[in-house]
Amino acid sequence: MKKLKYIIPIALGISLFSCQQKAADCDCKDSEEKKETLDLSEKKLDRFGITNKDYLSAASKRALQWKYVENDWYRVFNAMKPLKGDLAYEEGVVRRDPSAVIKVDGLYHVWYSRSTGVTNGFGGDIENDKVFPWDRCTVWHATSEDGWTWKEDKAPAVPLGKKGTYDDRSIFTVEVMEWDGMYYLCYQTIKSPYDVRTKNEVGLAWSKSPYGPWEKSVEPILKPADNGVWRGEEQNRFNVEKKGDFDSHKVHDPCILPYKGKFYLYYKGEQMGEEILFGGRQIRHGVAVADNPKGPYVKSKYNPITNSGHEICVWPVDGGIASLVTTDGPERNTFQFSPDGINFEIRGAVKGANMPHAIGLNRSIEATTDNPTKIFDWGLSHVYNSWHYQSIMRFDSYRKTSHVAPGAKKPDGKKSKKVQDN
Repeated sequence: MKKLKYIIPIALGISLFSCQQKAADCDCKDSEEKKETLDLSEKKLDRFGITNKDYLSAASKRALQWKYVENDWYRVFNAMKPLKGDLAYEEGVVRRDPSAVIKVDGLYHVWYSRSTGVTNGFGGDIENDKVFPWDRCTVWHATSEDGWTWKEDKAPAVPLGKKGTYDDRSIFTVEVMEWDGMYYLCYQTIKSPYDVRTKNEVGLAWSKSPYGPWEKSVEPILKPADNGVWRGEEQNRFNVEKKGDFDSHKVHDPCILPYKGKFYLYYKGEQMGEEILFGGRQIRHGVAVADNPKGPYVKSKYNPITNSGHEICVWPVDGGIASLVTTDGPERNTFQFSPDGINFEIRGAVKGANMPHAIGLNRSIEATTDNPTKIFDWGLSHVYNSWHYQSIMRFDSYRKTSHVAPGAKKPDGKKSKKVQDN
């Protein structure tokens, strides 16, 4: 019996060694197979400063596998600048989440969320208080001749719904689409009461004129998934039995783009029990597709279509759809591109400094294949003047394709006059 006691460990050891050896052989084989797929040309190795191709770190392997390593998408944002006229900062008033800027009959048009008064949070009377800056908002409209001085309409473009309807509490984060002689506004909606477990939805309004009047959808055009399960009755949005889909709590920041004969509604999803995960809040983007601007919109089976992001910022270019993914997640502050509107890959990183938020793209500027981020030459953003009050400002940026000191020659042989010309 004593001999058996020693035989078993020895047998196990031999067996484990054999398994480990097989695993090692498999790992080596897999490693060799992966290695064979890498571009190990001298030009590629020299570009990334890899001098020994037989010893590749995980980072070096990733660099060699990058599908896109050019700098066509690199942008630097300047400090934002205040607007004039009715959109200048006004104490006591919230103006935020500007839509895209469109140009109609020589005038720039923008829509945005507007409310008044301080934010009280969830500690008081949520039925009557204002729980967030974007609570108790309606959609407003303003025009400008030059993009600097704006004139605001005297009344909301899209008012709240009647008590008991899906949009009776707040309408905010609006986006505009012009199509076939009609104007469409999509936006987030809240039905009262607004507590931390309230589900946000997406509404739609349309008009033959940018000045209205606007007809609203009777029901939301997009709703959160219904497969998450809250735990208990306590007002705690992190306490769940089941988290559900990536958009089981809220659908936010809608934007509709006409694309390949259909209409793609991009949106931000917030999940019940949302975590702080791998680089920030657990927020991702999704898309729903319709044959008609008014819907019905069907969520893509491939959702979510990003690993990161916050507000939606998408535009058409080069036959596909581009996106600036900001704020949250491991891939935040990156330009991404999809040739089919669904499968996005990173094309470039963006400096976090001066990054605009809730970006209102200037759709009067057309992005091109050779300058896919030109649409960011200027546009609108909101800024937090305080937690209670926000205002809309103007951003601008420049394309940066090389890193050259002022006065030195750029790669094309020309002299650099200014840093931002680099």
